[in-house]
Amino acid sequence: MPDRKKKEKKKKKQKPQLVLRKEEEIVSETLPELLKLLEELEQEGKFADIQVCPRCKSAKVKRVRTLDGDMSSHVGWLPIKYECRECGWRERLVLKATNRPLGWKEMALIAETLNLKEKKA
Repeated sequence: MPDRKKKEKKKKKQKPQLVLRKEEEIVSETLPELLKLLEELEQEGKFADIQVCPRCKSAKVKRVRTLDGDMSSHVGWLPIKYECRECGWRERLVLKATNRPLGWKEMALIAETLNLKEKKA
């Protein structure tokens, strides 16, 4: 009997294994059209911010409705949740493609990000 208790304790002490998921980046067919549209608008002197999916770079991103599983953002506890219609991605972060001229703050952030990437490599 004492051996049996030791085995049960050993089983309880084992740590669960960590499983890492590798996500594939999907390239959207609409991305070149989106970039072309932003360039045309910039030539006309019009500026726009368009929400883009971080996974597939599609502009078909919409806000998740309250009844579809986003009650916490409706109440104001968490940021808004977005969903991509092309790849099914669903998160609270969304990228914005823009044709606006960048200010010094945006340029500093981009430069800092590029420096961090170079240091990692």
